[in-house]
Amino acid sequence: MKHIHIKGLEKPVSKLVMGSDFFRLNNPHEVSEILGHYLAIGGNTIDSAFIYCGGESEQAIGIWLDEMGNRDEMNIFTKGAHHNEHGPRVNAEAIRSDLFTSLERLRTDYIDLYALHRDDLATPVGAIVEALNEHVEAGRIRAFGGSNWTHERLQEANAYAEKHGLIGFTFSSPNLSLAKANEPFWAGCVSVDEQALRWYEAQQFPLLSWSSQARGFFSGRFSPEISDNADIVRVFYSDENWTRLQRAQQLAQEKGVSTIQIALAYVVSQPFPACALIGPRSEAEMQSCRDGAELVLTAQELAWLDLSAAIV
Repeated sequence: MKHIHIKGLEKPVSKLVMGSDFFRLNNPHEVSEILGHYLAIGGNTIDSAFIYCGGESEQAIGIWLDEMGNRDEMNIFTKGAHHNEHGPRVNAEAIRSDLFTSLERLRTDYIDLYALHRDDLATPVGAIVEALNEHVEAGRIRAFGGSNWTHERLQEANAYAEKHGLIGFTFSSPNLSLAKANEPFWAGCVSVDEQALRWYEAQQFPLLSWSSQARGFFSGRFSPEISDNADIVRVFYSDENWTRLQRAQQLAQEKGVSTIQIALAYVVSQPFPACALIGPRSEAEMQSCRDGAELVLTAQELAWLDLSAAIV
């Protein structure tokens, strides 16, 4: 499998990152089986978060790492400082509390990739950068980034870090998919738009995309006549996205692959370091993701799929 490099990490990050929002303590066999399939295709990075499954996702990963004895071979990507019922929690105290809990659950003394799950525009970026630097210096995290941070806030944070001789954000995890979101899937989520794409390319800033396949929009399960999934309808149903789907279907037929593999290839073929978070639940789905990630789309194909070019 292809990889990208993220500043602060010794190990490269596989282009496909395994999602774990279905990992629980009552399905250890499924967790082990799926992660086995993931290792078999060359994956080395597992995504989780403090809030996933009430903490069971991180716990399940920690148990698996212990059983396999392969902690040093894997990149662990987890997130913290998500808001709660009282509001935003992007502050030094919440970051420290969530991080220490995640370390305990994951049965490790360091996190390879640590991201702030949300942003809080009311909190100055300087205080956030300083808090995260404390944990890098202590060896608790190797690299930090923002999940659902705009590129403007990332740029602001890194300008502060450079001015004060600190480590800055070295990766980002927003939503990037061929289907463009009409509105956030969840409150506070950030999807990459055209302006952001130009920034990521100019900066060559690593991006780890969640919902990289638009939550199954390209799987064949959806059409303008099917409206039984209110969230998919709300977020992805648009004339432009139906055109993108049709173009993906056409290109898939020409290349002899599936439409959803074209959608995955769209993410990992971007002209900057990009990875796709995936959530396959079977060996066949895992192999489909592997094959999709091996596809290389040209700049002209990317533009055509994204309606920026009339012909491919």
